[in-house]
Amino acid sequence: MCHWGSIACSQRAAVGSPGLSPPRHHGRMNVTTESVSLREITDVNRAEVERLSVTADQRSYVTSVSQSLVDAAENPNARPWYWAVYSGEALVGFVMIADGGPDESTEYVGTYFLWRLLIDQRWQRRGFGRATLDLVVDYIRTRPDARTLLTSVAPGSEGSPMGFYLGYGFTLTGQAQEDGEALLALPLTE
Repeated sequence: MCHWGSIACSQRAAVGSPGLSPPRHHGRMNVTTESVSLREITDVNRAEVERLSVTADQRSYVTSVSQSLVDAAENPNARPWYWAVYSGEALVGFVMIADGGPDESTEYVGTYFLWRLLIDQRWQRRGFGRATLDLVVDYIRTRPDARTLLTSVAPGSEGSPMGFYLGYGFTLTGQAQEDGEALLALPLTE
């Protein structure tokens, strides 16, 4: 089991596994937070992580990992945290949050912001996105003043992640980011 508070989860060196393929299962697998881990991006796995990709329909909604890492480096005030998402030794995705960035930031509104979530096209529709988001939410709930997790989604239909986020429990705030993306909020308090 991967716990966010442990050094083992957030700083474990990853072993690249380019030979691993997704199972030939076409339905949702029994993916849980216990079967998914978040690992540091290192020199060992960086190239493999940067090769993660989404479907052609999703490309206008999801920024590449390479660009995400550039964005993180260019926005240190957002306190970006990012990890490779693994199932066993198979790399399945990438996630990045703004962890306690300043509220006055115009692009990354709020203290806790899901900045990027990308599950590779070979691993989608198996529950890895939800399990990854579960880990992110569990982590953020341990942080100071964690009441809401925000994210934003570009308007559209085919390939849009809007349905995924709404199905998870995010709601539209009625606000938009400067780039026109709709702002969504997930309450973290029960």
